[in-house]
Amino acid sequence: MIHRIHGLVWGPALLGLLLFTGLFFTVEGGGFQLRGFFVWWRATVGSLFGGQEGDRNFGEEGSVNKFQAACTALAATIGTGNIVGVASAMTAGGPGAVFWMWVSAVLGMMTAYAETSLGILYRYRDSGGRWICGPMVYLAKGLRCPRLSLAYGILCLLASLGMGSMVQSNAAAQTICYLTGLKPVICAVVITGLVVFVAWGGTGRVAGVAERLVPVSAGIYMVFSIAVLVRCRSQVPDAFREIFRCALLPRSVLGGIGGYGISTGFRYGIARGVFSNEAGLGSLAGLHGATGDTTPQEQGMWAMFEVFFDTMVICTMTALVILCVTGGRQGLASGARDGAVLTAWCFQSVLGEAGQYLISGSMVVFAFATMIAWYYLGRQTLGGVLEWVNEKMGLSERVRGRIETLYLILFGYAVFLGSVSSLTAVWELSDIWNGLMAFPNILALLILHREVRYP
Repeated sequence: MIHRIHGLVWGPALLGLLLFTGLFFTVEGGGFQLRGFFVWWRATVGSLFGGQEGDRNFGEEGSVNKFQAACTALAATIGTGNIVGVASAMTAGGPGAVFWMWVSAVLGMMTAYAETSLGILYRYRDSGGRWICGPMVYLAKGLRCPRLSLAYGILCLLASLGMGSMVQSNAAAQTICYLTGLKPVICAVVITGLVVFVAWGGTGRVAGVAERLVPVSAGIYMVFSIAVLVRCRSQVPDAFREIFRCALLPRSVLGGIGGYGISTGFRYGIARGVFSNEAGLGSLAGLHGATGDTTPQEQGMWAMFEVFFDTMVICTMTALVILCVTGGRQGLASGARDGAVLTAWCFQSVLGEAGQYLISGSMVVFAFATMIAWYYLGRQTLGGVLEWVNEKMGLSERVRGRIETLYLILFGYAVFLGSVSSLTAVWELSDIWNGLMAFPNILALLILHREVRYP
């Protein structure tokens, strides 16, 4: 039953709707992700090297700076799917799948821009000075559908306790146990303790850890990927030729769209995928919502960069490593390896044992970063749910604090449970919740499209 529902939610209709939304905003924005490349690049990564040191410090109470918001969002989007998902996409659709991942990413950049811009446009502070933001806000205040807003919030909270915690901790624990031989319960205690410690510090600590963890972990993965590509540099041109030559094969189109639909966590193939960069699900709007001293356009451009970096940089590097080492289409067609096994084998073939430890370490770090980012998103969403409850029946700060503490306990328990359990059903349930989040979010984006402004 769950499997059938999963197939209905993540069928061609949803994938087509997500792609249509990206195309719609691409046309409306005049192809801003392409024609305005230097504009949004200078406004995001370029600004970090422009001497604007003030942005690296906290400005307003309860806010995070722009760099921290970007790192937190990247923590949620860059994940084990960048390792597992690319391999699964190419195994299913051949080298041409990579081309369609690029196409889907380019369109998704504009969806990410739209939802993040609206998130900043409609956000507000509650009585305690905390930012209330994300799709819940523009569903309630922009679309004027408070019940649909509440439904989105509940789905997002469920996803945070499934995809954001149990699935990620399961991936991290299994990897650590395999490398060290430790018992799962010991890994569970360590992982849960670290996650709760970071989460207990609130928005500031989560953003601070993400600010330090994401650039280092992504940087190390890129360095090792470049090392493989340098050693296989004679195969790189052939890899690109394979990508473009196979791009129009029907199974490559389907594999690419599905492969781009691999989320910030583990993926067991395209059938269980969601979008790796979260464009269209609304999560980016929540992850950027607490950014201080900013504008909707500025945060929209940061969201564009995150989609670009996640797919066009990290996923492309993984794809090139696999194609160069396996020899392209013929090596993939053998079907001897898939997913993380295929990616790990490629790195190990060139870098030796260091390659195996690279993939294992990357999966653990990416999974941990995704967990703390999803807690951050879940807490932001919980704030919106509590505001809805407060408007209906009133809610004291004391009760609100207890509910937030309860959510932290539930999140920690989900992390622990995921570390010691088999999660076959949780995988599909989490994907269902993620997929259902897209429908109300896209509805709001299309109706409120006139309120999206471009630089």
